[in-house]
Amino acid sequence: MNIGYWILAGSLALFYLYAGGAKLFRNREQLQPMMAWVDRTPMPVVRLLGTLEVMGAVGLILPPLTGIAAWLSLAAAGGLGILQIGATAVHLGRADRRIGLNIALFLAAAGTVWLSTTWW
Repeated sequence: MNIGYWILAGSLALFYLYAGGAKLFRNREQLQPMMAWVDRTPMPVVRLLGTLEVMGAVGLILPPLTGIAAWLSLAAAGGLGILQIGATAVHLGRADRRIGLNIALFLAAAGTVWLSTTWW
């Protein structure tokens, strides 16, 4: 179970560090080719989403690694799952049916929630 957690949580953390970092440090024109939804979203909201993604990635790794407040890994994984539900709703609301990545990320977050229960 621990190995499974680290593989899944590490993969999610890498993805969200990249995606969140991009939302934090790139401008709208740089984000547009990979995230079409940013054209109608205020940049402070995009920056907030990036911050939440980076915090979620850190929350997946640091608590179980340090043994301090390990329940935060469960909260981080749950939060990232909720984020993907919202992302799916945004895509479907824009008539964008390419939600495969969102579903895969939601399932990975749900699996991480289940596996994170071994830490506390």
